[in-house]
Parts: sequence; C-alpha cells; structure tokens
Amino acid sequence: MADFEVNVDPAEAGFDAARLSRIDAHFDRYVADGRLPGWLAVVSRHGRIVHVGRGGHRDVEASLPVETDTLWQIFSMTKPITSVAAMMLAEEGLLELDDPISRWLPEFASPRVYVKGSALAPSTEPAKSPIRVWHLLTHTAGLTYGFHHGHPVDAIYRAAGFEWGTPPGLDLAACTEKWASLPLLFQPGAEWNYSVATDVLGRLVEVVSGLPLDEFFATRIFAPLGMTDTGFVASSPDRLAAMYVPASGRAVRNDAFGRLGTVRPDCLSGGGGLVSSAPDYWRFTEMLVRGGTLDNVRLLSPRTVALMASNHLPGHVDLEAFGRPLFAEMPFDGHGFGLGFSVLEDPIKARTLSSAGEFAWGGAASTAFWVDPDEDLTVGFYTQLLPSSTYRLRPQLRQLVYQALVD
Repeated sequence: MADFEVNVDPAEAGFDAARLSRIDAHFDRYVADGRLPGWLAVVSRHGRIVHVGRGGHRDVEASLPVETDTLWQIFSMTKPITSVAAMMLAEEGLLELDDPISRWLPEFASPRVYVKGSALAPSTEPAKSPIRVWHLLTHTAGLTYGFHHGHPVDAIYRAAGFEWGTPPGLDLAACTEKWASLPLLFQPGAEWNYSVATDVLGRLVEVVSGLPLDEFFATRIFAPLGMTDTGFVASSPDRLAAMYVPASGRAVRNDAFGRLGTVRPDCLSGGGGLVSSAPDYWRFTEMLVRGGTLDNVRLLSPRTVALMASNHLPGHVDLEAFGRPLFAEMPFDGHGFGLGFSVLEDPIKARTLSSAGEFAWGGAASTAFWVDPDEDLTVGFYTQLLPSSTYRLRPQLRQLVYQALVD
C-alpha cells in the first residue's frame, strides 16, 4: 500500500531514528545467513507510523521481495480478532462472560474430564462446573491442541485428526461437536492450556450472531476498519508469502503449509485461519490502542478493551504459575492472560523493556504484535517461519523497539 509508510519524524514521536535502524540491521542478518526468508516490521506511536522496515523475500525461489502489501498467514493472530467478535456480541447483550457455552452449543452440556489412563483407555469423570464463555476467551476451558504432545488427551486429539489442522470435510460446526466429545484436560477454570478454545469461540460467534464466521468478520470488523486484505483466503495469491521451516539453521520452503492460505478451508478457524497484511493488522491494533475506535468507527467501548487487556488468571498470577509448560505463542514468566491476549504483569520477571499492561499475541509462523497503552505504541512483525519457537525473534524485537524510544 502506497500510503503505508513513515508519516512522522521519529523524533516528534519520541524515537531516535538511528536507533530504530538497528531493527533493520538485526533482522537483515537473519536473511543474510538464511535463517529467515524475509521479514517486515512496523512501529507506530500516537497513531503515526515511525518505522517500517522490511528485508528479504516473500518467495525466495521466485526472487519476489517482501513488500508492504505482502500477505501473510497470521495463524494465531486470528485469535484476538475472534475475541473482539465475541466481545462485540457481549456488548450487544447477546451473551455474558459467565454464560455456560452449552446455552448455544448443546454438545458441551455434559463434558467429561480426563483423570488417568492412556490415550487408548482414558478414565474420565464429569465436569464439576460448566464451560463458560470466559473460559474460552482465557484458554481455561480444559481444551487442548493435538500438537502439544504433552498429555494423553493431546494424543486423543491427534487420533481424531486434530494436530496442525482439522480433518478434511469437517466444517467448524462439525469440528466443535467432535471436540465436545473428547475429554477435557482438567476441570474448567482450574488451569491455563493453549487450545482450540478460540475455535470453539468462533463457533459460538456463528451461532449467537446467525452468521458464518467469515461473514461476521467481513461485515462487522474488516469492512468497518478498512481491512481489505484480511480473510480466510488470500485476496491476491501472487502477494501471499511462501511458508518456510528451519532445517540445519536455514529456512526451507514448505508448500504443504504454504498452500493453506490459497483455498477456502473446510473449517473456518477462529483460532488460526486468517491471512492478512501488515497495513490491515496495523489498523486492527490501532483500534485496540485507541480503546475500540479508529477513524470514527467504534467496534468496542474503552471499558471493554480495558477488560480484555486485564489479567484474568486467579490472583493475577502469571502463566508460569497457572499454565502448563507447553508451546504457546508468548513467554510465560511475568505474563498473565486476558480475554484473547497475553498481558504483561511484571516487566522485571519477564526481563523485558515493555510496559506493564502491554497486551499481545503471535502466530505459529513467527508473526507477532503488541499494544502498549502506556506508551500509545503498537508494533507488528511479519515473516513466515514455522514454528514460532525457532528463534527468539519477539523478545529481540521488543529490545530493539524500546531501546529506540528515548522520550
């Protein structure tokens, strides 16, 4: 997009331009030695773009460079969008955070909870309390992901066809019914576990609103915000970045994952299915840092955004204390979890220059964003390298951004 460029002198926004250039130098080294195919970063403060850096290729083999309008599979950066959708319905009085989800999804009327045993012969007990809407938003419902490989229930998910995707031919309604038939990892509300909870939340949005998830997103969020390049299929396949995985310290192309963004999926995954661009997602994060509004369009009230960006874990503990030590898109130390985002509780424990109250999330292909309300700052990072745990790109980017903030 021609207008997606630096539009303020960094010094006017409190940044040292020379220090911001360290972002480019740092990630260009990843490209130079082959660890990343390409990358794009955007830093914005007070609603003005202070830095847009990019390097490398969106498609190494075709020698196609990263452009500002490159499309990226954002995977779990879909989750905050689904969470916003659910909270929009809550603001309309159509659901409450304490509502049992079985009110709309009767397949969850009598969940069973894993007690002991193997994946082939699990022993279960009835759930002591219902799964509620806030459990889905906070990943405390007891659901899981098959790719965790850390618990017998994870193996049960894999045996049912849920690992890095969903079984062919099953739509979101069918997947939700199947997840409801599988054991929960723990009693609802007892722990935090990264999971398909946001996918179930997406199904809840469909049932409550009466719209397919893609239609709700398109009409209620993307069109109002001017997010013209975001959807479950790449709006322009020639702009879609190829996908890569690490092998012997280099990024190697993986078309099996890369093709996911080129066709409409059977299951509209509110947990990980969207393709977007840096300009589009920047508009979404700017709406959040502005308290739910952007360009005279209001999606949420400031109080709702503040609630979403608060730590909802019991006693304001962090994920290290309440979560399971498994793969997630962000670190656990010093971070709590809100309604769809990680929330930074303790910068010292997290060993970061970020502000307390920062809320954030990322995607499996190493994309990431954060919103810092104290500094009126939003940051986005885009690349296509699976998995996101390959390198410590996110803490490195935070260090580079905040060392350049000098006011």
